Amino acid sequence: MDNRYSRQTLFKPIGEKGQKKLGKAHVVIIGCGALGSPIAETLVRAGVGKLTIADRDYVEASNLQRQQLFTEQDAIEQIPKVVAAERRLKAIRQDVQLRMILDHVDGPLLESIVEDADLIMDATDNFETRLLMNDMAWKKGIPWIHGACVGSSGTVFSFIPGKTPCFRCLLPSLPSVNETCDTAGIIAPAVQIVAARQTAEALKFLTGNEEAMMTKLLHFDVWNTTQVEAGISRLQKENCATCGEAPTYPAIYEPEETDYAVLCGRNAVQVVPDRDRTLTIQDGVRIAEQLNMPYKETPFFVEFQAEGYRYVLFGNGRLLIHGLKDRQEGRKLYHQYFG
Repeated sequence: MDNRYSRQTLFKPIGEKGQKKLGKAHVVIIGCGALGSPIAETLVRAGVGKLTIADRDYVEASNLQRQQLFTEQDAIEQIPKVVAAERRLKAIRQDVQLRMILDHVDGPLLESIVEDADLIMDATDNFETRLLMNDMAWKKGIPWIHGACVGSSGTVFSFIPGKTPCFRCLLPSLPSVNETCDTAGIIAPAVQIVAARQTAEALKFLTGNEEAMMTKLLHFDVWNTTQVEAGISRLQKENCATCGEAPTYPAIYEPEETDYAVLCGRNAVQVVPDRDRTLTIQDGVRIAEQLNMPYKETPFFVEFQAEGYRYVLFGNGRLLIHGLKDRQEGRKLYHQYFG
């Protein structure tokens, strides 16, 4: 394996010096689905020393069209994405350091996993989590690389504290209506282009080639063969709550309501219990038995059905209610079965 990275080190902007930097780097990836899969695989193959990957979901058949780390068997067994990804990534490169986290990413969790990180990669599917990453990046002084895709289009930009406007400057308020993969679908080429551009930016930064990083926000549509690059430097706001003169980091200290969230592309509501409330897999088993309903118990979660909905309760108390797109109804069902 002595020549494992030989073709990469022959590329002059990286070279042996850049390769050594990659080997010492720690990258945090938030999400292990459509974008997280190719990002993780590319960085592992490139020789990045350590990856921390956080994801709250498990593999389903609808993922296989675009999420390259997973197999049909993973979907049949409903393996958590971080578990399936770890197995695949270790098969690609045994010496990579992996920290896999099966959980919903909130402020305290994110702060704990970025402490020694060099870079944060956006592979999530919602604006709330991106605002949280944005605030944490500016608070800690860690760059993060944004990527998003839906349908046949995608967007990429590298946010660097002290050098670029932040994500909040671009989005002063969350859009009330926006397309998602659940409403507009998504094709794999759009995913691959976004992930490729994100990982190219990551390699530039991690190997000391920051001057080569993109300075304009990229938006493309691979189906209609269009591409736009937009300068955003003038969008920076002096009073921005994240990157302004007196930052308050509201996504960290005044978070949006995330206890009940509709998940993109999942036709499901996620419920995250209060921190002082402990739910376990056995609580789910007990409910299923009380309802006289069949259930499936794995080392990671228990699954059962009731009143036309599918419930998946993870070991840390997080609950997914499938077949539902209404937060309030999710709140009602949660209290109905779990008090």
